[in-house]
Parts: sequence; C-alpha cells; structure tokens
Amino acid sequence: MRVHVVGNVCVDTTFRLDRFPAAGETLNASSHADGLGGKGANQAVAAARTGADVRFHAAIGNDAAGAWIREQLGRDLDASHLTMLPLPSDRSTIMVDARGENLIVTGASCAIAFDPLADSGFIRSVEHGDIVVMQGNLSPEITTACLSAARDVGAVTIFNPSPLAADYAPILSDVSVAIVNAGEAEQVTGASDPAPAARELIRRGAGAAIVTLGAGGCLVADGQGRIDRIAAPRVAVLDTSGAGDVFCGCLAGCLAAGMDLATAARIAVRAAAISVGRAGTLGSCPDRREMKMLMETTEAETA
Repeated sequence: MRVHVVGNVCVDTTFRLDRFPAAGETLNASSHADGLGGKGANQAVAAARTGADVRFHAAIGNDAAGAWIREQLGRDLDASHLTMLPLPSDRSTIMVDARGENLIVTGASCAIAFDPLADSGFIRSVEHGDIVVMQGNLSPEITTACLSAARDVGAVTIFNPSPLAADYAPILSDVSVAIVNAGEAEQVTGASDPAPAARELIRRGAGAAIVTLGAGGCLVADGQGRIDRIAAPRVAVLDTSGAGDVFCGCLAGCLAAGMDLATAARIAVRAAAISVGRAGTLGSCPDRREMKMLMETTEAETA
C-alpha cells in the first residue's frame, strides 16, 4: 500500500529559551536554527522512514525557501508531487522552553490557498487500498472534499485534525482512523475522559479513533467499542514539538506494512517517545534504522 500525505510544508525557525516571554517582553534565545517543518511534511517523512512508499502533496512558494524545501524533502521521499504557487513559502516560528514545551506561530499562505483536487494530481494517483493522511492545515471544506474523494476510490483515510480551529466540528463520515490529542478530543466531543471521547468520535462516523496522551501513551478504540490503552516508555523530555506528527506518520507507515491498528499504535508511541528526547520538529524523528528496529522489536513482542 502506498501512503499519500496531503497537507502543508514550511520552514521552521526554532528558538530555545529558559522560559516564554510575557506580553511586550523581549528575551534572548540560547540558540536558534532553521529546519524543515509543517505537520504534513513531518508526517510524510515519518511515514517514509518506516519504509513506506510515500507521496507527499503540498504547496510551496515560487521563492528560494520553496527550492530549499524541495531539496530537503528529497532526502527522504519523492518531492516531485509538490505544487508551486505564486506566494511566499510558509514559515513557522517555534519557541521551546526549558521544560520542552512549545509555542508555535505559522504563516500559512500556501496551505490556505492549496486545493489538492484542483491544483495537483493527488486523487488520480490514489489507488484502492492506499492510505491517505490529512491534518488540519488546509481549509475544512477542502479537507472534507479530499477525504471524501479518497474514500470514493477505496482508500483508507487517516485524519489528524490539528491544528484544530475554535468551534470546528470535523466531519468524520469518510474517516477510517481519527487521531486527536486529549485536548482536541475534549474540544470536539465535550468529553474530558479519553475513552468516552474516542467512542463519541466513532459514533460521529470514524471507523476507529486514537486519542494520544503524551507521556501517558495513547488510547485506541475500534468500531466495536473495544478500548486498548498503550503505555509510553518513560523518557527525559527535551522538546515535544513534532511528537504528534511522528506518531501519525509512523502509524500510517506501519499500517501500510500490513500491521493491525494496535500494533501500529504501539510502534508509533515508541517512535514519538524517541522524538521528545531530541531537539527540533522533523529533526527529532527517528531515522530509518531506528524505525526498522522499533517495528521489528514490537512485532516480535506481539507475535
């Protein structure tokens, strides 16, 4: 099965500080660096590092940053499916404090303007049984249309509706697997307990639901209402930015390799745990060798 990730890509500039600034305050960062980012790109690279055949559909600007993005992506996957728009490439500023928590601001001109169904060959490249992964960076209307088109051709759809806009109720009728964190689960369903929230996501149309719980691992609910709680290994946290994307991309890649949802989620939790011990978003993602080891070890444990 091929994995199609549809979403955004940007240049991340990360600043590391002891603490976040207050309103109107200027602080000097202990370090700063540029890197490749965007939830779509993060998830696409994570999926590719599991060994999956990945096609990434996103928009870049017709500028030097866009050329740099294409070059960086080409190190992990086929970057020929990017769409160039007459706009500045998207950028994010990320602040990370001494506890590893982060604040992120993004300029998303390309993501806002991008329509994969009209601007790219996305849906023509999807075959029955392929996996399509989407996030919340494109407009809700376009995201819903893409998920519907993917299901129409028989694809498995994974939807991680993050970033989640206020008062946005995702349409889940064409979603095979919905992935949200605990805060998003409560925002969408009104349930503070992850298990009832997961069941509510399924009641609203998702085939299965996963609620990620940070250091608590994740909760997996299937269409029959069964709940599987998966613990995360205990690790020292350096930077949590990008961990959710590592989880989603790794999960998609493992499903493409033929694993069941619970096994894929166990591997994804372990991959995310590795990422939070490293600096950066995409730079924190386990490499191909580490992913291979995680997949082989976890499969052996569950055999």
